[in-house]
Amino acid sequence: MRVGVTGASGLIGSSLVAALRERDDSVVTFIRPTSRVTTDDVVRWDPSRALLDHDDLRRAGGFDAIVNLAGAGIGDRRWNATRKSEILSSRVSATTLLASVAKESADGVGFLANASAVGWYGSRGDEQLDETSTRGEGFLADVCDAWESAALELRGTGTTVARLRSGVVLSGRGGALRQQLPLFRAGVGGRLGSGRQWLSPISLRDEVAAILWVIDHRLDGPVNLVAPTPLTNRAFTRDLAAALHRPAVFAVPAAALRVTLGFEMANELILASQRVAPQSLLASGFSFAEANGAAALAWALTST
Repeated sequence: MRVGVTGASGLIGSSLVAALRERDDSVVTFIRPTSRVTTDDVVRWDPSRALLDHDDLRRAGGFDAIVNLAGAGIGDRRWNATRKSEILSSRVSATTLLASVAKESADGVGFLANASAVGWYGSRGDEQLDETSTRGEGFLADVCDAWESAALELRGTGTTVARLRSGVVLSGRGGALRQQLPLFRAGVGGRLGSGRQWLSPISLRDEVAAILWVIDHRLDGPVNLVAPTPLTNRAFTRDLAAALHRPAVFAVPAAALRVTLGFEMANELILASQRVAPQSLLASGFSFAEANGAAALAWALTST
């Protein structure tokens, strides 16, 4: 199978590319125009300027599937109007530009697995959520909705579209967990806010396996990429501290998080409660290696 991957240098993208190549799939990565080209299996593009190297595209040939993971980080800097615009536009512009790829490929693009996030559901307290649940409120819900809507435009080219609503992807090599590890190893980690907010994590191993499953089985519509059993921030804090043999007696008040990060960012990234189930994956027969949040955390701590 010939698979295009955007966002291939990121935590998920790099692991996905390795997994695809390990099973002998042909991979074409989408890279920045200034990147050094060492292979013909690349397409240079710049979604922010709607630029696509058409010669690269012709050399690359057609695609059986594309996995679109491109987008600016949501938690690497404080939100302001400019950063929020970058977060939104980077996702929508990249997804929109992929329509050009589908139109120019001789046989189109049969399948698109487009990244999204459980932020689509907003913060919902203890409510149990799955792919049939309504969308939530807030900036991240708006971003995810616009992102998914841009992806659905490719249906007009005959492309089947899966919307990958990922939870917190756990790996010791990157992401949110890597940022927390130094504090917990120093014995100064602790719960965030009340600790009652729900987290819906997934191990990086299951994240990649689920994306491969979605591609292979041509799943259509929204697909929650989360472990079947979520956990609260309080439980996550306890399990992480226990695994590292460190105390976790501290707590970061919600008010302090809002001052440090800003009200909106703190509420939607740190204090949001999302209790999400992966009904689409389970119904399709997918088997998780780490079926709950605690197991996903334990795996991640061995993957550093």
